[in-house]
Amino acid sequence: MMGLPMDFDKMYKEKVVDVDYVLSKLEDDWTIVVGMTPMEPKVFQRNLHRTKAKGLEVFTCLNTEPYDYCSKPEYFDKFYNYSWFFGPYNRNLSKNTYYVPNNLHQSATNLIETTKINVFVGVASPMDSKGFLTLSASVVYEKDVLEHADMVVLEVNPNAPRTHGDTQVHISDVDYIIEVDYELPQAELLEPMDVERKIAENIVELIDDGSTIQLGIGGIPNAVAKFLKDKKDLGVHTEMFTESMIELFEVGAITNKRKTLWNGKFVCTFAYGSKKMYEFLDENPAVLFLRGRYVNDPYVIAQNEKMVSINTALMVDLTGNVCSEAIGTRHYSGTGGQLDTHRGAVKSKGGKGIIAMRSTAKDGTVSTIVPMLPAGSPITVPRQELDYIVTEWGAVRLRGLPTRKRVQALISIAHPDFREELTKQAKEIGLI
Repeated sequence: MMGLPMDFDKMYKEKVVDVDYVLSKLEDDWTIVVGMTPMEPKVFQRNLHRTKAKGLEVFTCLNTEPYDYCSKPEYFDKFYNYSWFFGPYNRNLSKNTYYVPNNLHQSATNLIETTKINVFVGVASPMDSKGFLTLSASVVYEKDVLEHADMVVLEVNPNAPRTHGDTQVHISDVDYIIEVDYELPQAELLEPMDVERKIAENIVELIDDGSTIQLGIGGIPNAVAKFLKDKKDLGVHTEMFTESMIELFEVGAITNKRKTLWNGKFVCTFAYGSKKMYEFLDENPAVLFLRGRYVNDPYVIAQNEKMVSINTALMVDLTGNVCSEAIGTRHYSGTGGQLDTHRGAVKSKGGKGIIAMRSTAKDGTVSTIVPMLPAGSPITVPRQELDYIVTEWGAVRLRGLPTRKRVQALISIAHPDFREELTKQAKEIGLI
């Protein structure tokens, strides 16, 4: 005899609590992982400093607010904030925040294999009639961590889009629900500057019709998108879904029809943009959110023919070592998916890995192409894996070139004001 159908509404209501109840369940020295950026559990994090538990280790990614527990000195001996990717609030305000070196596609698996996860706190879209919620706009590491956490807490937000892919979570797998109603974090839409437009023009010449692209966020990727509108049958396999992809879809440049993997679908692992973008994603079967360990796996990326990755950097040395995450020992952002996507694109049939950067920084007073990286600078893309470097002065391909030719190529796209000095320095250290 079959059992009676489960009453999902009742199950849901029995799990609804307030944030104080969740805080009371935390114990000393626990490890907590929260959802990233668009899916930050804001009510939980805004109140976390009030818990009585001490010695808590909180894993985050690109915080969008200066939460008290990781920005106010009175809480620095009570919490450790470990971040996979720094933003302005980690970079400038936190003294108890430490970077977690990682490649994005391994962030979840590395943590799961090395750390006991006591609590996962994320954000979800409202439950459907079958008892399923979705993790909405991010499954970079969230679903993997959720499946291994002792306690699962979800802030259910009516503003969170209901998404397709591998985002579904059943109410039976959730311990506590906190009902919330706040706007999701929104990425500032940066209008490209003239120098970024010049960089974009140089990049677009490298992108053929029918390519599958990965774009990041910021002025250069936004500028690239503006120059891609005349391309045909582009596809998207990207870490982050961005506003510009909607624009390219609406003008017909992106169709996803010539993709060799997930034909006809946008593939991403998280989305960050405007309210309009979140509305576009809601119940949209053309956009698949899949786990970061899959989307950013270089082997998976490489299965897309004519894959083009476009990432930005802070500086590059004259032999091709790229630094995108720190200035000396001062940590700035993170590796994120840069090395993942660059490796995948380079391995793709007809693919290209592109690193884009301004030729100068600090209002044109310093060159971003340098003889040697500053002491302590991490190498994000090592020289043996670098493909293309693009500045506003041109694009060069370094893959396969000896150091002498690399130096000459990079100096050719450095700012003219610094070329003579770079040549002199290269000779002094024996590069040419």
